[in-house]
Amino acid sequence: MELYDITIIGAGPSGLFAAFYAHLRQAKVKLIDTLHQVGGQPGMLYPEKNILDIPAFANITGAQLVDQLSEQLNRFETTICLNETVEMIEQQNNYFVLQTNKTQHFSKTVIIALGAGAFKPRTLNLPGMDTYRNIHYYVSNLQQYANQNIVILGGGDSAVDWSLAFHDIGANTTIVHRRETFRALEHSVEQLNDAAITQYKPYVPVALHGTGDVLERITLEHVKTKETMDIPVDHLFVNYGFSSSVGNLKSWGLDLNRSLINVDMTQQTSIPGIYAIGDCCVHDGKVELIATGFGEAPIAVNHAMHFINPNERIQPMHSTSL
Repeated sequence: MELYDITIIGAGPSGLFAAFYAHLRQAKVKLIDTLHQVGGQPGMLYPEKNILDIPAFANITGAQLVDQLSEQLNRFETTICLNETVEMIEQQNNYFVLQTNKTQHFSKTVIIALGAGAFKPRTLNLPGMDTYRNIHYYVSNLQQYANQNIVILGGGDSAVDWSLAFHDIGANTTIVHRRETFRALEHSVEQLNDAAITQYKPYVPVALHGTGDVLERITLEHVKTKETMDIPVDHLFVNYGFSSSVGNLKSWGLDLNRSLINVDMTQQTSIPGIYAIGDCCVHDGKVELIATGFGEAPIAVNHAMHFINPNERIQPMHSTSL
C-alpha cells in the first residue's frame, strides 16, 4: 500500500494549483480525474476562450491557462491518474481509502476539486438539430470562422465573449438572446454594445432550415409579439450552458447544500481530513470564479498538512521561491 499525504480529486485549475502548492509544503501528492486530460472545463470546453478573472493575466485563453498550470506543476513529480472516477471514500484508521472504477488509493487527507462535476452541453432541442454538422456547442480553431455568418444563441458570459471573439476575427456575428438584457459581465456587455455585432433580443429560435447536413438559416420568434424572421447562418453556436453531474458524491457521507459541499473557513467538509475547493463547494459569501478556487487551494492544503501533523504550522511564510 502506497500512502499519500494529499489526494486531490479533480485536475481542473483549482486542483492543479492545489497540487503545486502542496508540493511547496513538501507533501506527497496524487491527482485523480475522470477526464482523459488535465484542465477541467477550461481545457475541454473553452480552449480558445479568453478568461478574464485570472490575476496578472490581461488576456489568457483556457488552453493557455491549463498549459501554464501544467508547466508550474511539472516542476515536481506528481502522480496523476486520468480516466479514473472516484466512486467511494471510506475512512480506515488514520487514512482514507478512495475506491475508483479501476483500483484503490490511500491517502492521509483528501481535497475535492470536482468543479461543477461531469458536464455536457444543454442542447438546442429543435427538430433537425442532430441533422446539421454546422451546429456547434464548443469552439476550436477560431480562425477558421473568419468572414462567415456566425450566429450565437445565449446571453451569458460565454455567449457574449464568443461573440466578441468572432467579431475580432472578422466574422459577421449575430447574437440571439431570449431576454431583454444580457447576463454577462458589465464590461463585456459594454464592449458588445459598442461593436458591430447584430443583436436580436428578446428572440428565440423556433425552426432550422438547410440542405442535406448543412444548416442555412434559422427562424427566430419574438418572445412577446411572436413576430418571426429568418436569418442566414454558416455556423450556429449554442451557448445555453452545461448540465453537470456530481456522480457518486452524494454517497460519500458529506454534508451537502443541494449538489454543493458545505465547507467551513478552513475549507474542511463535515468529515475531518476531507476538504473541498472551487466550484464544487459552498460557504458564506462564495463567489464562483476560478480566482476564488485558486485562493481556496492554499487554505485547504495548509489545513490538510496541519491535520496530518498538528504540530505543523498552518500558515507558512508569505513568499516562497525555488
